Amino acid sequence: MTELPLTSRARPDRRPHALADWRALGGYAAVERARAMAPGEVIDMVEAAHLNGRGGAGFPAGRKWRFMPERGTSPGEGPNYLIVNGDEMEPGAFKDRYLLEALPHQVLEGAIITAHATHCDEAIILIRDEYRPGIAAVEHAIREARDAGLFGGLHVRVHPSAGRYIVGEETALITALEGHRAVPRKRPPFPAQSGLWGRPTTVNNVETISLVPHILDLGAQRFRALSRTEEGGTKLYGVSGRVKRPQLIEAPMGTTARELIERAGGVSGDGRLRAFQPGGGASGFLGPEHLDLPLDFGHVAAAGSMFGTGMLIVLDGSACPIGLLARHMRFYARESCGWCTPCREGLPLVSKILDRFEAGQGRRADLDLLHMTADEASPRGRSFCDLMGGAMAPLASGLRMFAAEFEARLAEGERP
Repeated sequence: MTELPLTSRARPDRRPHALADWRALGGYAAVERARAMAPGEVIDMVEAAHLNGRGGAGFPAGRKWRFMPERGTSPGEGPNYLIVNGDEMEPGAFKDRYLLEALPHQVLEGAIITAHATHCDEAIILIRDEYRPGIAAVEHAIREARDAGLFGGLHVRVHPSAGRYIVGEETALITALEGHRAVPRKRPPFPAQSGLWGRPTTVNNVETISLVPHILDLGAQRFRALSRTEEGGTKLYGVSGRVKRPQLIEAPMGTTARELIERAGGVSGDGRLRAFQPGGGASGFLGPEHLDLPLDFGHVAAAGSMFGTGMLIVLDGSACPIGLLARHMRFYARESCGWCTPCREGLPLVSKILDRFEAGQGRRADLDLLHMTADEASPRGRSFCDLMGGAMAPLASGLRMFAAEFEARLAEGERP
């Protein structure tokens, strides 16, 4: 059994494969298998494999695909669209970059199969503009695959994104692709009903799409069995922050933080784990007592955080949690689209307060306001999209976990 399907065929130098080399490794065999199946049969396999989306929300991929109508059955005329989201901007996230740069043909395989299953005529691979090597690798792979006739009637292209965190929200991504300001849309209608230019659209993350060929290669049950939990397959985890060897690690879904941190060389700094964020910058903090928690969407949610991108950010005992929160909040305040009041007004205010605390100038009224804002804004659904809720998650958990640090900063008036 292939234990590491996502990365086992990557070159040691991380350079992309030429098409001939990729096909010699079994590339595009899954595409032929998929084309011999009806679209609904492919979706059945993906659902049986328990593939959850790897972009942050963890929504089951097969269930999402079923929302797409068949060609010619939706009102009006025009294509159905697949958008592969590579606008990776979550603090601490760097997994999609690796897949785009090192394994572009794997991404294309997944896009072809997904387009077949969802009745799509055009696949757009959106990549943040800063990922220039990734853009070049995917564009070259597209030319090779097109010249070899591997796309059939599917039109595939790359769209370099100007790069905004809000584009991680699928309706804001669609709005940006149409040439407008990147702001979320009201739902319903959902993208599968009315997405890009009013046409049925499916949006999936690069990692999600990259896993699809392996379901066809391995079969649903073998792919599902790669996981340690009910959520099937492997995961490209990232470990960064206060570890000795920050890195990407492909491991079974449900791998624990203890194992991942050990594989990253252990905790650096003073060597004592203080806390970690399990899903990138928009996830709540977990403590040492959660080191053996299976890291997947269900278990992390039950522990009070969010699995998100599955990218761990580690704090040791000497790290300043207030400084980390201040940096996170500066990012989210800058990246808010400003469409609704909680984000537009609330995030800059919280950012300024945290900057004051980091500088040793916080006041009791500031701390009270942070608590009030976290209590009011951290529940999902209090703003137009989930950006505000995601930004407040580390603050809400940080105020609880690091209460002594905030109180000490008030009492001492200096940075520890």
